[in-house]
Amino acid sequence: MHRLRDKVIAVTGGAQGIGRACVERAAEEGAAVAVLDVLDQEGAALIADLRAKGGAVEYWHCDVAHEADLRSALDAAAKRFGALHGLVNNAGIAGINRPTHEVTEAQWDAVQSVNVKGVFFATKHALPHFFQAKGGSVVNISSIAGLVGLASVPPYHAAKGAVRLMTKNDAIQYASKQIRFNSIHPGYIWTAMVENHLKANSPNLEAAKAAVAASHPLGRLGAPDDIAWCVVYLLSDESAFVTGAEFVIDGGYTAR
Repeated sequence: MHRLRDKVIAVTGGAQGIGRACVERAAEEGAAVAVLDVLDQEGAALIADLRAKGGAVEYWHCDVAHEADLRSALDAAAKRFGALHGLVNNAGIAGINRPTHEVTEAQWDAVQSVNVKGVFFATKHALPHFFQAKGGSVVNISSIAGLVGLASVPPYHAAKGAVRLMTKNDAIQYASKQIRFNSIHPGYIWTAMVENHLKANSPNLEAAKAAVAASHPLGRLGAPDDIAWCVVYLLSDESAFVTGAEFVIDGGYTAR
C-alpha cells in the first residue's frame, strides 16, 4: 500500500482505460496523482471517487497535442503537490485504419500530434521538475504495434515505434541525472479505444472481440490493471536500476 509513498505522479490520458487504472493504483500505493485529460466529466468522477477513498488527486484539462497545455498542467501539478517525481505518458489515439496509400496527411498528422508530440511535450516540461527533485521516472505507453507489424493502422504503428526509440534515447540522455525512462508495450487491452476500434472495423463486436482474444496465447484480452501494476513498479524505487527497457505485456502475442 506504500510503494509510491511521498511521490508525485502525473498521468496523461488518466481519466479512463489504462490511464485511469494507473491513477487508481498509484493513488492506492500512496502517490499524489495529477490526472491530465480532455475528458472532463470522466476526470471529475474519478477525482471524486478517489478523494472519497482518501486519495491525494487533482485533475487538469489538458490536450497533449498542445505544448502550452502540458507546460501549464505539469507546472500547476508540481506547485499543487510540491514536486514532480514521475510521469506516465499514456494519452493516445488509434487513428484511421486504412492502408498506407489511403491515409491522408491530416489523418497521419492527427495521430503523430497526440501519440508522439504529446510524449515529447510532456517529457520536455516534466524534466525541469525532475532536475529539481534530483531524479524521476518516465513510463511511456507504447504498444506491440511499436514492435511488430499488425497490417493495420499505419500512423499508429509509426507513432508507437517512435515512442519506443524516444524512450531509449532519453534513458541514455538523462541517466546521469538519475531520471529513468522505460516503455510498456501492451497487447490488446479491453479499453474504450480498443472497443471503438473493433466496432469501426467489424459488423459483429462480440465476434471481433473473441477473435482478438484468441490471438493471444493466454486466450484473453488484457485488462487495464495488467498494465497499471507494471507502471507502479517502474515508478517505484523497486525499479531503481531499470532504464531504457521495454516491457512487453501482451499475453504472449509477440512471442510466436
